[in-house]
Amino acid sequence: MTPFAIAGIQMHVDALNSNVEGMRERLNVLMIRFPWTQMVLFSELAPFGPLHKFAQPFLNDTITKFQEDAKRHKIWLIPGSMFEKTPEGKIYNTSVVINPDGEIVAKYRKMFPFKPYEADIEGGTEFCVFDVPEIGRFGLSICYDIWFPETTRQLTSMGVEVLLHPVLTGTTDRDAELAIARATAAQFQCYVIDVNGLSAGGVGRSCVVDPSAMVLYQAAGQEEMFPIEVDLDLVRRQRENGMKGLGQVLKSFRDRSAEFPVYDRASGTDSYLYSLGALQVPSQGSRGGLSVNEPELLNSMIEGPTITKAD
Repeated sequence: MTPFAIAGIQMHVDALNSNVEGMRERLNVLMIRFPWTQMVLFSELAPFGPLHKFAQPFLNDTITKFQEDAKRHKIWLIPGSMFEKTPEGKIYNTSVVINPDGEIVAKYRKMFPFKPYEADIEGGTEFCVFDVPEIGRFGLSICYDIWFPETTRQLTSMGVEVLLHPVLTGTTDRDAELAIARATAAQFQCYVIDVNGLSAGGVGRSCVVDPSAMVLYQAAGQEEMFPIEVDLDLVRRQRENGMKGLGQVLKSFRDRSAEFPVYDRASGTDSYLYSLGALQVPSQGSRGGLSVNEPELLNSMIEGPTITKAD
């Protein structure tokens, strides 16, 4: 058994005022109540909320404070994420990983901003993988990233065993996101630690899922701290023997016969996607997608094989 104790902190997030001291207070309480905790994860955009007008450069005084906290408590700390403003004026949704010595060992920029609603936010291009010595390999994915299985495919192909997933979901699609968290755990045979915020930080309902898609913990809609001890040997055995002795999906993907030309942007096999219109916020009374309802009309809009009606 390779145990490791990870705690999520689901807390109220203010959109107009800093939440940093509130995060630090809750972290202190967590470590008094559950001193065996080894890693702590906050929700997406927890320090300063969801408004990118509060974006700031990295490094900054806030991150320095979190480095001090990680060192004092001797924990791995992922303080959610915050909007980063680069010297060129670009804005990213960025997270850091701080080790128990207070050192920043990884930085991650969210790959898939929630567009079109986050139209002003740039997407990152680098994956975040880091090792906890003598424990295992961890990866970081932020909120909407998990809706794109390619992100987790890459991370787990690089050996990630625990997917850390801070989110800010305050919308009606939280049920779908929870289903995706379970599916991700099963498809990629990994733990998923999914931490949402409250108020301006989301609707809560954080969860921890094991590599067999079993929900180990499901938070509700109030502030919660939930330390869970995961077992990395469970990941390794399942990847070798299959979930419940059945599907060995990572090995099956490795040994696949098929290639996927859709990932070659020059192949033309994704031409249908270009018939879908611009990535934009729907307007009142939008008829988007309703004018294309006949296969023949659809064929006239895209390249590719002809679609015929069945008799």
